[in-house]
Amino acid sequence: MTVLTLEKQYGLYINGKQEQTAETMEVLNKYTQEVAAHISVAQKRHVDEAIKGAKAALKKPFAPYARYEVLMKAAQLLMERCEEFAKVLAIEVGKPIRESRGEIERAAQTLQISAEEAKRIHGEGVPVEAAPGSENRMAFTVRVPVGVIAAITPFNVPVNLVCHKIGPALAAGNSVILKPAEVTSICALMLADILEEAGLPSGRLQVLTGSGAEIGGFLLENKDVNMFTFTGSPKVGELIRSKAGLRKVALELGNNSATIVHKDANIAQAASLVAQKGFNNAGQVCISVQRVYVHEDIYEAFVAVLKEKTETFVIGDPLDEKTDIGPMIRLREAERVEAWVNEAVEQGANVELGGKRNGAIYYPTILTNVNDDMKVCRQEVFGPVVSVALYKEIDEVIAKVNDSDYGLQAGLFTNDLQFAMKAAREIEVGGLIVNDASAYRVDHMPYGGVKNSGNGKEGPKYAIEEMTEERIIVFNL
Repeated sequence: MTVLTLEKQYGLYINGKQEQTAETMEVLNKYTQEVAAHISVAQKRHVDEAIKGAKAALKKPFAPYARYEVLMKAAQLLMERCEEFAKVLAIEVGKPIRESRGEIERAAQTLQISAEEAKRIHGEGVPVEAAPGSENRMAFTVRVPVGVIAAITPFNVPVNLVCHKIGPALAAGNSVILKPAEVTSICALMLADILEEAGLPSGRLQVLTGSGAEIGGFLLENKDVNMFTFTGSPKVGELIRSKAGLRKVALELGNNSATIVHKDANIAQAASLVAQKGFNNAGQVCISVQRVYVHEDIYEAFVAVLKEKTETFVIGDPLDEKTDIGPMIRLREAERVEAWVNEAVEQGANVELGGKRNGAIYYPTILTNVNDDMKVCRQEVFGPVVSVALYKEIDEVIAKVNDSDYGLQAGLFTNDLQFAMKAAREIEVGGLIVNDASAYRVDHMPYGGVKNSGNGKEGPKYAIEEMTEERIIVFNL
C-alpha cells in the first residue's frame, strides 16, 4: 500500500482480503482541507462477516512463540516503512512530520513489548491442599484468551494507540475487530498489511472503516464479541458499557489534565515541559497539559517563561520539517476551541498568548485569571489551550486538582519529598508524574484512569491481563 494519493479508495480488511464498498467516506488532508483519499464504509453484513471470521480463526492454532514472531516481524517492518507511515500521519492527522516519526517509533516498540509479553503469560499455583479434606489435591491457574475483541480507536494517535490494543490482544491469543476513527483510518489499514506480511493468520485481525456510531452499534449487537476496548469520549464510553452487558469492557476516556508547579520547582524546566506537552499534536492528547496551578511566589516568572517557550513554536504545514504544531483534526473542532476561549475571556480570563484561529489551525493559547468553572478548566478542551492559575497552600491545590470529573494523569514539579508523597496518596488519578508534566508516558507502563477517565489499564503487560481470563485447574490425586 503506497502513501496517500488523491482520490485513492481503501477497502475494508476482512479475513485477509481487501473489500471495496459502494459507499465511501472522504479522508481529508487536515492542513489543506482537500480530499486525500476515500475509505470504504462497512455495513452490518461486513461486521457480521468479520466477527464470524474472527471467531473461526480462534479454532486454528496460534502458539505463543508464533505470536511473538509475528509481532516482532511486524515491528521490524513498521520501522522499515517509518517514513511512509509518518507522511500518512502528517496528512490524515495533521501531526507534524517529526512528531509523526516519533509515533511510529513508539508504535514499533509497543509491538515489540507485546511480542515479548506473549512469551510471559502465566498463571500461578494455588495451595488448595491447605484446606481440610483437600490434602490430596493440587491446583494451578492458567490465563486463556477472552476470544473476539472489538477495539475502537481514536484519531489523535492512530498508529500507536492501535498497536496498544491489537498488540496485546494478539499476544494473548485473541482475534481482533479493529474500528479506527473514520478521519484517520488509512494508517490502520496499512498496519493490517504489515501484520499480514509478518505472517498473522487470516481472520485474527479484521479492520472495519466507516461510521463509528453505526459500526459500534453492530458490534455491540453481536454476542460473539467477547470484549470491547475503547479510547474516546466519556459519552461514548458510557454507551458502550451500558450496552455491553456482562461482557468485558476497558475504557480510556480522557482528562482535563492538571500539572502543579510548586515554589521550589525549576521554572525553566517546568515551563518548557508544560509548553511541549500542552501543545504537541495541537493539544489533542488525553493527557495534554490543560490546567496548570503555579505557586504564588513564582507565578509571574513562570507565566513569562511559558510564553517565551511557546512563542518559539512554528505553526504550519505538518509536512514541513520546521513545523512544531499543525492543524486540529476538524475545522469544527478548531471553531469549538475558539468559542470556549472567547467564552472564558467574556467571563474574565486574560489571553497571554494566542487566542486566534486560521481555518483548522488554532494557535497555542495561554490563559490566565481563569476559574475552575470555566469550560476551558472544567471540561476537556482537547486543543492547544493551557490555563494557568495560582495557589497558596498545598492542601488548596490538591483540592483543586481533585475538583474534576476526570482522573487520568497529573503532573507535579517539586523537590519537596513530603509534598510529593502527600500528592501520591491524595491526588485522584491513575498516574502521578513527579517533576514532569501530566503527559509523560512510555509504552510499557500501566496507563489508565479513575472517575470519568475510564477503567482498565493499557501497556501490553497490563492490557494482556484485561484481555485474558483466569481459569483454575484442580487435580484430585
